[in-house]
Amino acid sequence: MLHNMLTVSGDVATLFLMMAVGFLLRKIKKLPKDTLPAITFVLLYVVTPCLMVNSMQLERSGELLSEMGVTAAAGAIYFSVSIPATLLLFRKKAPETRSVLRFGSVYMNNGFMGIPLAAAVLGPGAVLPAAVMLVFVGVMQWTAGIALVGGRPSIKKIVLNPGIIGFAVGIALFALKFTLPHPIAVASSNLAGMNTPLAMIVIGAQMADADILGLFREKSLYLAAALKLIVFPGVLALILLPLGLPRIVYACVVLLCATPTAAITSMFAQMFGRDTDCSSRIVSLTTLCSIVTLPVFAVIAKGW
Repeated sequence: MLHNMLTVSGDVATLFLMMAVGFLLRKIKKLPKDTLPAITFVLLYVVTPCLMVNSMQLERSGELLSEMGVTAAAGAIYFSVSIPATLLLFRKKAPETRSVLRFGSVYMNNGFMGIPLAAAVLGPGAVLPAAVMLVFVGVMQWTAGIALVGGRPSIKKIVLNPGIIGFAVGIALFALKFTLPHPIAVASSNLAGMNTPLAMIVIGAQMADADILGLFREKSLYLAAALKLIVFPGVLALILLPLGLPRIVYACVVLLCATPTAAITSMFAQMFGRDTDCSSRIVSLTTLCSIVTLPVFAVIAKGW
């Protein structure tokens, strides 16, 4: 157990060292704030789709199709537990803050941190279930998630989500048993390889602009962080344990659900006129606290 903990902690520490690069670059003004949207655009609309397509250049089998279905079902269980639970909380907060806390308690940073973490801790075999989770969470964000923050779901935004587009292309190639030509495959693989370092640098740069001391003054943020990082993934791990899921699926889903609050929380808060200060704080606080909680859940997921 101790060996596993140290191994996983090392993998997670590697990711946070990459975040530290973004943090320092932002602090010394070498990574201007106005460049982050452009980097994020490249990540979302170029790197993520390439990662999706690349991860599905696999030989089709009934086992893989079953694994994808089981992954989506496990994700559905997470949301069926977490969303109703969070609706019972934060009732004394103002509507614009309450909606952000509820969203931040449920939705995880699958795109930027989840897939890199799953690949680093669980190996290449975790990329496919992680990709399925990315698409499933994306659909949930643009439907139930938008409703949670007081917006109106848009079918167009769901369909045009870059993660879903990449997954759709990847699954089509997978179903047709079509292998990308070598130059395209190499280019796609190289672009997909940018996901981890670029994503971690962006998160680190975002944290550099946060009021770190202010994170520890608001009690409601602690509750939201505890729900996101400990309670909901812990309950999910217990629910899934007796279901006999494939080991890689169980480990991947539990690990991804234990990642920090989704960075899209801030975007939704801005889009729908909610508490943007609260949104940036919950993202920053859960990211900081995950330094401690993620290794624990990674060991639990791998061990079970």
